[in-house]
Amino acid sequence: MHIKLNKPLIFIDIESTGLNIGLDRIVEISLLKLNPDNTTEIRTDRINPEMPIPDFVSKIHGIYSKDIAEASTFKQLAPELLRFIDNGDFAGFNSNKFDIPMLAEEFLRAEVDFDLEGRKLIDVQNIFHFMEPRNLSAAYKFYCNKNIENAHSAEADVTATFEVFKAQLTYYEGKTKIDENGKEYEPIVNNISKLTELNNKSKNADLAGRIVFNTDGHEVFSFGKHKDKLVEDVFKKEPSYYSWMMSGDFPLYTKKIITKIRLRTKK
Repeated sequence: MHIKLNKPLIFIDIESTGLNIGLDRIVEISLLKLNPDNTTEIRTDRINPEMPIPDFVSKIHGIYSKDIAEASTFKQLAPELLRFIDNGDFAGFNSNKFDIPMLAEEFLRAEVDFDLEGRKLIDVQNIFHFMEPRNLSAAYKFYCNKNIENAHSAEADVTATFEVFKAQLTYYEGKTKIDENGKEYEPIVNNISKLTELNNKSKNADLAGRIVFNTDGHEVFSFGKHKDKLVEDVFKKEPSYYSWMMSGDFPLYTKKIITKIRLRTKK
């Protein structure tokens, strides 16, 4: 299909040291330029982020600090990247939430006046989710080939959820995946403990995600002035922060978790 364009469309994908737009850095960027005549150009650059790449992140994208020790920094590459992008619009997968904000942050950090004004942003993931809904009705149709009658009534929805769960166990029986270490495994099995492990990949210590576990398994704040700091350390040095949270508009379960941490700290 010939894609109708009046200026280049730049598809972007970024690998980074982490997911924090303000703190993390790009380690690899790939740009595919689709020109108005539908010819394509692609450039991929590895970048020295001038900070260590955490091992758990390297295991995901396969890029280790030693691999890019001699690579150019983003600031060194910024003029070339900007020339390649020119006046193009952008596209990517989840790019509006991650890749484009990360790119803009790096340009501004390199003192390049990068502006998105006038550029169109297409997130392929949004098209996917819009056209292929990921809700209970869609799951019921996909796994059970039925439509929910009286959708959004509690009994109809809970019954449909139960039927979807049973259908999933049948549908994925014997199907395998490859983990990040290249090992083949069967993720969906008829075992509640194993299924619980699949759903416990979240790093949240509380349900709202205000307190998360860091790479060492310790609770840290995910927001505010103490973001990424150990909760225990903050409560020791600034006890009033605990009082502020307890009197603030935080979920009760979050308050329950920080109270447990505070009591543990006192002991």
